[in-house]
Amino acid sequence: QGNEDLSLVEADQEVLPNILPSKVTEVEGYIRMYEEMHRLKGKEELRQRQEQQEQMVRAVYDLASEQLKRFDELKELKQHQEFQDLREVMEKSSKEAQGQQEKLKEEHRHRAKVLNLKLREAEQQRQRQEELERLRKEEGQERLRRLYSIQEEVLQLNQRIDPNYRHKDLPRIDFSVYSNRGNQICGLVSGLIRTTSERGFPTQADVANTERALQEMRGLISSMQQEIAAAVEEKKRKDEEEQREKQKELLKKEQVTAQAPAPAQQSGEKQQKEGLQVKAEESTMQWYQQLQDAADQCIASFSAISNCKDNNEVKKIKMDLQKAATIPVSQISSIAGSQLREIFDKINNLLSGKSVQSGGRTVSVTQHPQGLDFVHYKLAEKFVNQGEEEVASHHEAAFPIAVVASGIWEIHPRVGDLILAHLHKKCPYSVPFYPALKDGTSLEDYQRMLGYQVKDSKIEQQDNFLKRMSGMIRLYAAIIQLRWPYGNRQGTHPHGLNHGWRWLAQMLNMEPLADVTATLLFDFLEVCGNALMKQYQVQFWKMMLLIREDYFPRIEAITSSGQMGSLMRFKQFLEKCLQQKEIPLPKGSLQPSFWRS
Repeated sequence: QGNEDLSLVEADQEVLPNILPSKVTEVEGYIRMYEEMHRLKGKEELRQRQEQQEQMVRAVYDLASEQLKRFDELKELKQHQEFQDLREVMEKSSKEAQGQQEKLKEEHRHRAKVLNLKLREAEQQRQRQEELERLRKEEGQERLRRLYSIQEEVLQLNQRIDPNYRHKDLPRIDFSVYSNRGNQICGLVSGLIRTTSERGFPTQADVANTERALQEMRGLISSMQQEIAAAVEEKKRKDEEEQREKQKELLKKEQVTAQAPAPAQQSGEKQQKEGLQVKAEESTMQWYQQLQDAADQCIASFSAISNCKDNNEVKKIKMDLQKAATIPVSQISSIAGSQLREIFDKINNLLSGKSVQSGGRTVSVTQHPQGLDFVHYKLAEKFVNQGEEEVASHHEAAFPIAVVASGIWEIHPRVGDLILAHLHKKCPYSVPFYPALKDGTSLEDYQRMLGYQVKDSKIEQQDNFLKRMSGMIRLYAAIIQLRWPYGNRQGTHPHGLNHGWRWLAQMLNMEPLADVTATLLFDFLEVCGNALMKQYQVQFWKMMLLIREDYFPRIEAITSSGQMGSLMRFKQFLEKCLQQKEIPLPKGSLQPSFWRS
């Protein structure tokens, strides 16, 4: 219809184009008014709807805020309740813990009371034990002093018996029987003292045994004096009878008397050969004294180095030379042959006057006129100390030390002589030589002469003494059979197996010492027996049979029950070697492959 009206209008416009403008303007104003009213009405409705919406939002926001507050209050209440429950649980646990702690404290106080009682009882017991121990030590020390005084008296009495003594009026009397028995008594007393010292303190029975030995020694002296007195009386009676004879018969008897000592002397010499010696041979003692004199001369030759307290420069040279001489010897081991050769070269270069490195410093014996003598002495001393300490603890160490010592000895003979001098002084049995107690010599000095270490008037334990002697004898036995493989093989060994054979023969010609002889013979033969067997063959086995059949019973006769360990070890070694007809190679000997390592 509208469209139709529009068409009509258009038609009217076409037909009537000149309609009045006022009419059209009025219609347009109505239309605009209508639109404005509708716009205002819509705007008002929109504003109202916006206000309603904002009110709804504010209402929802307020509701949500209230709900959140209620949620926070509930959460806070719940946390408070949980905290309250937790605090109650903790208070309950704390109360239980306090109760348990109080209970533990009560138990601790009770135990402390019991422990204090026990401690007081233990302290009282300890004091009683200390008092008893003090009394026991005082009694033991008193008995030990008594044993030492008895030993000193026995040794002094034994000095009065000289097997080589011949009374000027009684040449037929032989004192070797008294001397042998006196030596046996001295050995028994010394062995008894060593055994009791190892146990701690001697018992009353030990004192009684030594007193019986002293009484026997006194009886021995008394018997010897009685025999001398009886012989003197007999001689005096015969002299008186001879004086009453005629001058002719007196002359004849004087001639007979002049001839009589010859068979008596022959008888004495025969008996001396059948028995064993108590002293070393004269030639051996001369050799021993020559070596000691050479060592003393060597000490005197570097007196300026020894007495350098006020000279810091010489003191520094002394320390450098001593380190350069002794440290390489301490480094000797059987790890590798190449290492051993480096050590040998370093020692040889030092002795040859060349410069060597020691402790980051360059050292040479030419730094001081007496430097070479000082190094000779200190080097020899160090070799022997290694035998006394290192070889004593590790027997296999004897061979690498010995082969270096032998090589140095061959090139520098003076070092070898000083090695022997040090060895003989520390171990007189390596000569072999048994020092005698001389008048004016104290017991402590005599023990030092025998090789014992004495500190604060206390003699070292027998086991430690034997261990040191064993180490030095093992080193000596290794030296005499080894040669430096890179040296002059055409020359002879500077101190070879012939010296070992001499040592063994002289040992078997001397009276044995309890504990010492068996130990040293075992150590020597275990190290050097294989080399001696190859060198002397049949003669060596004859020597071994002599030891088993003749010498071993002599050792056994003077060995007490507390000294049987070394004796049985030696016996088993002898029997095994004689049964197998073989002396095994010593453990630790250097094989040819060692020098390629």
